[in-house]
Amino acid sequence: MATTISMSPISSSSPSLAERLDEVRAGVAAAAAEAGRGVGDITMIVVTKFYPASLLRELYALGVREVGENRHQEAQAKAAELADLDLGWNFIGQLQSKKAKQVRAYAHSVHSLDRASVIEALGSSDGTTIECFVQLNLTDDPGRGGVQPADLERTTELVLATPGLELLGVMAVAPVGEEPRPAFVRVREASERMRRLAPGARYISTGMSGDYREAILEGATHLRIGSAITGNRPTAG
Repeated sequence: MATTISMSPISSSSPSLAERLDEVRAGVAAAAAEAGRGVGDITMIVVTKFYPASLLRELYALGVREVGENRHQEAQAKAAELADLDLGWNFIGQLQSKKAKQVRAYAHSVHSLDRASVIEALGSSDGTTIECFVQLNLTDDPGRGGVQPADLERTTELVLATPGLELLGVMAVAPVGEEPRPAFVRVREASERMRRLAPGARYISTGMSGDYREAILEGATHLRIGSAITGNRPTAG
């Protein structure tokens, strides 16, 4: 059955897509300045889960080049439809081992490596590489995606030993109900630990619509921002 998308009505007074994008860009620049960092060192990935390909074309026209998707089937279809655009596809959802090779075919970066089976499935000996992040679980809930901090070194070593993977760094989501900045401090500390094994893995994928300022202040290099730019997310039905 085809997936239908229901969109909430948008009033004429609602900010346009361009206005929301400009507002977030300004917020990122302000946070970078506050942190004493260059805005050019920060990559903004616009999360487009559930949105049609037409919205991504609008974003592209506004200068967006990096997009993020959570679900393989949806991402694969959009990547095929938008193959004429020079978009960078970031897979940011939980990856299944059986889908890893298919994701590798269109994505240039996977932000959610957290299991040996997925790492091994995503690897390749054909001479090509795909960028990747190890995802940290910042909670005590083992059901959430990500490795526990105690397993970071072991997972890092596995990624480094797997052909076809280029380890960029760590990724995490701030726990719900907690202040985000202390969580991002833990991610920064984990990044420092990872760099002892992989000095080139200096990137940090943290920060979403509600906490990107705090993420930038603690060293985030890749932001995954959805609703602050796209508006209220549509629902799949």
